[in-house]
Amino acid sequence: MLWELSVTEQRYRAVLEVLAGVPVTEVADRYGVSRQSVHTWLRRYREEGPSGLSDRSHKVFHHPWQIPAEVESAICELRRAHRRWGPKRLVFEMDRRGHGIVTRSTVYRALVRNGLIEPRSRRRGRKDYKRWERPVPMQLWQLDVTASAFLADGREVKIVTGVDDHSRYCVIARALLRATARPVCQAFVDAMAVYGVPEEVLSDNGTVFTGRFIKPRPAEVLFERICRENGITQRLTRPASPTTTGKVERLHQSLQVELLDGHGRFESIAALQAALDAWRQDYNTDRPHQSLGMAFPASRFAPAASGLPLRVPAGQGLTVLDGADQGAAVTPAAAELPCVALEADRTVPPSGNLQIGSQQVWLGPALAGRKITIWVDETSLHVLLDGARLKTLPSRLGVTELARLAADGARPAGPPPLPSGTGTAIEVERMVNAHGLAGLAGAQVSVGYELAGQKVILRMDGTQMTVISHDGTLLRTMPCPVPGPDRARLRGARRAAASAPAPSGPVTVQRRVSSRGGIMVATQKIQVGLIHAGKIVTVTAGDHSFRIQVDAETVRVVPRTTTSEIHRYKANATDRRSLAGLAQER
Repeated sequence: MLWELSVTEQRYRAVLEVLAGVPVTEVADRYGVSRQSVHTWLRRYREEGPSGLSDRSHKVFHHPWQIPAEVESAICELRRAHRRWGPKRLVFEMDRRGHGIVTRSTVYRALVRNGLIEPRSRRRGRKDYKRWERPVPMQLWQLDVTASAFLADGREVKIVTGVDDHSRYCVIARALLRATARPVCQAFVDAMAVYGVPEEVLSDNGTVFTGRFIKPRPAEVLFERICRENGITQRLTRPASPTTTGKVERLHQSLQVELLDGHGRFESIAALQAALDAWRQDYNTDRPHQSLGMAFPASRFAPAASGLPLRVPAGQGLTVLDGADQGAAVTPAAAELPCVALEADRTVPPSGNLQIGSQQVWLGPALAGRKITIWVDETSLHVLLDGARLKTLPSRLGVTELARLAADGARPAGPPPLPSGTGTAIEVERMVNAHGLAGLAGAQVSVGYELAGQKVILRMDGTQMTVISHDGTLLRTMPCPVPGPDRARLRGARRAAASAPAPSGPVTVQRRVSSRGGIMVATQKIQVGLIHAGKIVTVTAGDHSFRIQVDAETVRVVPRTTTSEIHRYKANATDRRSLAGLAQER
């Protein structure tokens, strides 16, 4: 029986049968192996004889993915020197120290082989968990207070911490014997003096951060007042929701494990603060963060570039330290912010609703894709297109928001497109329609049939509006229908020229003769005659006389008895009273 023979004897008999002429397929079926196995036995028998048919080890002596022994040794040495470093950190440090790139699974298996970690099943992440993060630094700071440090005399020390939401940069790590309002707010003010004012802060509902739960009625606490006076949006977590401030809570865990647990009690609060400063420096600049793709927090953080001083409530014992010189303190009275004006270029979105800072400006879809310029200060916001002003709105941006706008690339603005007062002349350009009308402040103003299809300039100064052609010729003057305060809001309004153009030579005006045969020039009544009622006459106004012409013929010359200026140069297109009088006479 075949099973009574050894494995080597069975292989030897199979080889002999094949050499005797038995087909390989038949031999393989008889011995219950594959044809490839029989051919392997034949090759070994020819090369080594009967000894080549004995069993061999299946150990792999070379594998293309096997790491060199020196690399595995380097992994183990790093792990022994830093017991808290896991596979991800070891992968980063191996590449950082020039040992080459290895994978996380390779490091994990090397640690298990050498007994440096216990094998365990891989923890699966929550599928419904969504990480949120601000797109740029200095948009949101998360603040909190932790109590995990003790001094040699047994006193417990509070630590107020703050972290930038985008970069995970630790902006505050201050040791306090008592975490009351003033010390916590002083730490917050000192951090803003160094890094700038954030747009928002997020904290829990502790009484140092908010007075919403103060009894018997809510009240504004010092922290809330600092946020309000510096234009910071304060956000609070829902009660019993610690995961909302998860980034600063994770910072507390790192601080506890990496510094406080291993150090023990501190000799003094100064020694604790020195240790906190050293740990914060290492955390920000030399410790990769897994949530950042193993990048350093300092590589993603940038302070606010406004350079504006802080506003702190007076009489609260707070000081503002200059970020460039931590030894020089300025008083709260020196924190008054100057009025600034900025210009910024923006592209109108497809919706036509543009947002700058916290203010929305409606421009309409017709301007989508057009590049406009925003001129803004604390009081006014002007929208300009190709140098022409489109609209003016009251500004809702404070000094802090203007500082953020400057940090985003806005440039210092020149003089405002419109004067703040009402005594300066303003002009607009309008196209005259077929009926001789021009649109102004939502109404139609008659400027003359003879100007139909032309573009004219309407100059408004005081109570007078002058119609000027594009070549600078004075066409007519009339009472201004737009009140002074509303002229700044006219579409396309701009500063007018220094003075209105004056008529060259003798002033020539036109008048329509009334049904009673009279006209009025410069407040002087002149009788032309009933025979000319309804006609348009030309009046040449000299210094001492008026020359009246009908159809290029002089009909009379009247002495000038008034020194009043002429404000209207063109005749009215229609005079209903004149036409009605002519109809009655006929």
